[in-house]
Amino acid sequence: MEIKPSLEKIRRPAGLLAGLGALLGLSGCLSGSDSQQADPVVVENPVAYVERPLLFDENTGALVEDNLADPTAFRPGARLFLKASAAAGADARDIASRAFSGPEFLDDNGQLRYDVKGLHVSQDGSRLLFAMRAPEIEDADEEDQPTWNIWEYDVSADSLQRIIASDVTARAGQDVAPAYLPDGRIVFSSTRQRISKAVLLDEGKPQYSGLEEDGDSPAFVLHVMDADGQNIEQITFNQSHDLDPMVADDGTIVFSRWDNAGQTRNNGLNLYRVNPDGTGLDYLFGRHSHDSVPEATGIQYLQPRKTDNGNLLVQLRPFESDDYASVLAEVDVEQFVEASLRIDGSEGSGQRSLVPGVGLDGQLSLKGSYGSVSPLLDGTNRYLASWTPCRLREIATDRIVNCTEDRLQSEEYQPAEPVYGLWLLDVTSETQRPVVSPVEGIQFDEAVLMKARPLEGFIPESQFTGDAGALGDDGYGVLHIRSVYDIDGVDTTPAGIEVMADPVQTPPNQRPARFLRLEKPVAIPDDNVRDFDNSAFGRSRGQLMREILGYAPVEPDGSVKVAVPANVAFAISVLDEQGRRIGARHQNWLSVRPGETLECKGCHNPNNPTPHGRPDAGPASVWGGATTTGIPFLNTDPALFTDMGETMAEVFARINDIRRPAPDLLYADEWSGDAVDPKPESFSLAYADLRTPKPISEVCAAEWAPNCRIVINYEQHIHPLWGVNREVLDPDTMAVVDDYTCTGCHTNSDAAGMQQVPAGQLDLGDGPSPDEPLHFKAYRELLFPDNEQELVNGALVDRQVDSGEVLMDEEGNPILDANGNEQPILVTVPVPASMSVNGARASRFMEMFAEGGSHRDFLTRAELRLIAEWLDIGGQYFNNPFDAPED
Repeated sequence: MEIKPSLEKIRRPAGLLAGLGALLGLSGCLSGSDSQQADPVVVENPVAYVERPLLFDENTGALVEDNLADPTAFRPGARLFLKASAAAGADARDIASRAFSGPEFLDDNGQLRYDVKGLHVSQDGSRLLFAMRAPEIEDADEEDQPTWNIWEYDVSADSLQRIIASDVTARAGQDVAPAYLPDGRIVFSSTRQRISKAVLLDEGKPQYSGLEEDGDSPAFVLHVMDADGQNIEQITFNQSHDLDPMVADDGTIVFSRWDNAGQTRNNGLNLYRVNPDGTGLDYLFGRHSHDSVPEATGIQYLQPRKTDNGNLLVQLRPFESDDYASVLAEVDVEQFVEASLRIDGSEGSGQRSLVPGVGLDGQLSLKGSYGSVSPLLDGTNRYLASWTPCRLREIATDRIVNCTEDRLQSEEYQPAEPVYGLWLLDVTSETQRPVVSPVEGIQFDEAVLMKARPLEGFIPESQFTGDAGALGDDGYGVLHIRSVYDIDGVDTTPAGIEVMADPVQTPPNQRPARFLRLEKPVAIPDDNVRDFDNSAFGRSRGQLMREILGYAPVEPDGSVKVAVPANVAFAISVLDEQGRRIGARHQNWLSVRPGETLECKGCHNPNNPTPHGRPDAGPASVWGGATTTGIPFLNTDPALFTDMGETMAEVFARINDIRRPAPDLLYADEWSGDAVDPKPESFSLAYADLRTPKPISEVCAAEWAPNCRIVINYEQHIHPLWGVNREVLDPDTMAVVDDYTCTGCHTNSDAAGMQQVPAGQLDLGDGPSPDEPLHFKAYRELLFPDNEQELVNGALVDRQVDSGEVLMDEEGNPILDANGNEQPILVTVPVPASMSVNGARASRFMEMFAEGGSHRDFLTRAELRLIAEWLDIGGQYFNNPFDAPED
């Protein structure tokens, strides 16, 4: 679709409305027209920018908020302009409205109301990429409205085209934030989730775009496509948004990733980087810096851009904003991983504001507020910026005035709506001069200079051969952890990893880390695909729904090298020999491409600010591996000979092949040398040993594959455990000598059907909960706090006890009963939940079955493993949205 228009120029009003008269006086020492004429950058290069009306809430009159969590948001009425130069008097013309020239695009008032955003200039300065959405279709449902598409404007040809020509393909996703790659392809953010949809199909689910983890909109992740819109391929697999891709000088893609797994404290938009083929994904900057702007909270890292000095330019602002303001800042990502933390872990200052002390998040400043920014990249430290002065509305007269210190302190004024014009900001001289003068009720935004720049480096597609290539062909990548005992650069073993790795000095049953679990988030569909009640998540929505990709052993030195399914997000948990997670929950999604190896030094404490997750940052690995070549590790099998520097996992993989994930926890002694006698016993915690339904399919039980999943639902897999017959029979007479059936004691009625107090105040019987009919009663008893009960006149009632306080009147005097006695205040007796969604080791329930516990051996090891893994992943009621009943 290519469109050429007439060359009619759009003229701006000569005079501005009330409230703008003193604007130039607020903009600093501005250069005059003579200096503009002498500046070739100003007079020779066109400027593209967006003009959009300010939108106000019909009910409150307040400005409509801008929410970063919803990239699909539509602000109708925008226009895309090309200005002949950055000179204030240069003409500007509308270059995008021609795409919607028919009368069908006009609203009832005859207005053309589309939206446009995300401007990006080609390396030669001749073309402009942007995202544009057609006008709203009145009375159409949301799913029938137009989608955001990627468009391209060619300056020399004055031609406009949608990159994806096919209407069907264009409508298949919401596409935003495009950028040119050095080979001519385009990287962009989209809800298409093409590979993720194919994975869903392999899992037996329908194809759909999964929602971001807050559940409000489909997740935007990075894709690449050819210049003509062909060969669209997904390259990132986050569960929330990946936005604002930028191609760095070395050819990597730097972007803003919304880390939102578990909705934990440090979640937010941080800077990441990835290669154009999706390999090499790693964290870059910002995870612990969301409080780095004084007097502002919840700052997000957005719109990364290159600068003259090699730093990254970013916009800092909260998720939601009703003044569209940002702090413009440079971050030194080469030397820093956080605003005040170098990559070596020492303190410093790696972030600076271009203009300190500006207004943000509703806080007014005499310096005004900035919106968008883009660098000129001409070596002058200058920027095109959207800026509004600080303005107040006088309450008595409704008159808009400029801010002064006195007016900011006065209650006679309130903030006025912004007037964002476009300005040429010179940070070195602390001046700015107008490019597009402000207009009341209009926001000028996203200005970019149509200027050539050096071509970024080209990174060819990765080619994997040998074992890695074969794994890639099978749908796997590889995860290698040097040692799980390396926590933020500290060897956490009692006597050192070398001692831990020696099977004579440390027998297997003394090693704390025995297995690694691979966990995968479940893509949550929107209501049009599957409408289910929020109760399906269970006790907490924090972990949403999770599946298990499989298990692998942790080698004696704490190393792991295991094939992991490619092109899916996953997290890891380190487990003890009972299959219970040790340490904190992993709350950042990892992923590998087919054949790719992800290298990790060790593990990380999420409360520790030590740099982590970035290959060039943080402390060196504490485990150097083998000290020589050709001999085994101390007291191990001589057939497992080492190469210098190898971990035990690398040795095993080189000699025996890379381990593949398995559904069961299997231990067999593979390391002990002749000095170990007797050899450690093998064991398994296997689903085959369950007498209740298994959480895997028969096909996957026979042969585990990359598309196999362990899916644990409470009703199907956990609740049946309570009713399993656990009678103990006399081997001679076959008489019942004992009965450990859970519901034999933990129920509210005895064998005769009479009411009783359940043992331990825990009712594991069948039936819906009176508190939540969509949950079994037993689930609520296990995971929610309850009240202690007692039997009164044959009925179960909440037990009440004297609180020690008495009823008082308003004057603090006791209220007496009819007999003149004080009236005690009775309260119920709380019973804490015996299970916790924080995991098996945080659950009192599991202690009952441990050594010395009152219920030891009541459940089998395989059953306890099933309960433990279910609690570790979040104790959800359902872990498949299509198993949950429709709402």
